[in-house]
Amino acid sequence: MLYLDNSATSFPKPPCVLKAIEEYLLTIGASSGRSGHKPALKAGKMVFSCREKLARLFNIEDSSRVIFTSGATESLNIALQGFLKEGDEVVITSLEHNSVIRPLRYLEKEKSIKINILQSDPQGVITDTEFKNKITDKIKLIIINHASNVIGSVIPLEKVRNFKRNALLLVDAAQSAGIIPIDVEKDGIDLLAFTGHKGLMGVTGTGGLYIREGVDIRPMKFGGTGSISDNEEQPNFYPDRMESGTLNTTGLAGLKASLDFISETGIENILAHKIALSRYLIEALQSIDEIILYGSSSPENRLPVFSINIKNRDPAEIGFILDRKFDIYVRVGLHCSPVAHKTIGTFPKGTIRLSAGYFNTTEDMDFLIKSLEDIIKEKKSF
Repeated sequence: MLYLDNSATSFPKPPCVLKAIEEYLLTIGASSGRSGHKPALKAGKMVFSCREKLARLFNIEDSSRVIFTSGATESLNIALQGFLKEGDEVVITSLEHNSVIRPLRYLEKEKSIKINILQSDPQGVITDTEFKNKITDKIKLIIINHASNVIGSVIPLEKVRNFKRNALLLVDAAQSAGIIPIDVEKDGIDLLAFTGHKGLMGVTGTGGLYIREGVDIRPMKFGGTGSISDNEEQPNFYPDRMESGTLNTTGLAGLKASLDFISETGIENILAHKIALSRYLIEALQSIDEIILYGSSSPENRLPVFSINIKNRDPAEIGFILDRKFDIYVRVGLHCSPVAHKTIGTFPKGTIRLSAGYFNTTEDMDFLIKSLEDIIKEKKSF
């Protein structure tokens, strides 16, 4: 089996993640912040520790400004629907995921939000001129897809920071968190949305949103927080203001362990490994005439997330063959990012997406390339 769908969910997980989840379920099991007994206090301590580790990873001074969510989609919805007001103008890129596009299209109808798009070229590059022309004093919020889930291109946050004017910056780090170093202070980030089950190597149902102090976000949920229960109004302090309901403590136990794994391994080493995989795979893919490779050919400016097609072949057919004949698991289609596919010219059929993870090797890439060559060579046998 060769798993190359890490942009959807990373696999396999570090062994420490599975061990931490098992230990939590067997020895703690209680909800955080809901009771005063010893298991609940242990759960609360674990949740606090996870929050602190995330704050250290992203250089966040006050960990209470990190709120836990079910993933990047919920985080982005909280940020967009909780911040934007009637008639506000926003700027997005032409590489955004539907987790940004769909909430904004809803707000466009409901609150007359105006959407301005920074047009990327097919390699994922946005020019300085485009930033200057689109980011005006009227813009209230800039939303940046830090790393594309379609072509793997990375947008330099320092460039965005230099053009942001008075706007707030919301970074969608669904693909980059845990792989590329992110510093909310250095990068000028006001809102950071991330998920726990991709580059952070945790499990599904975990994620978070960083909200800079002074940024007013309306809660999307109201209810029990385990704090000031005598008051019928929602707490006004963080993180309780934004965390109504029972947290996914089981998942957070796993996320805490995966953060330890990233810290011990070194995020710089994780990034270096993925750059090496990118370089290796780019050279191999470009050596095959029948393969179309989209996005940048520079391994330093991208993650190992590759969209390809085989000339005159349907991507869905290739994905099916890779699965059934070779046990190689990829994703085909539009990857919930139709605007990105319009940008690179692959709408509406999409592409075959190959997304490598930390545990993939060059031997895995060799097997992939050999399988693709077999598919091209032996077309009639399938």
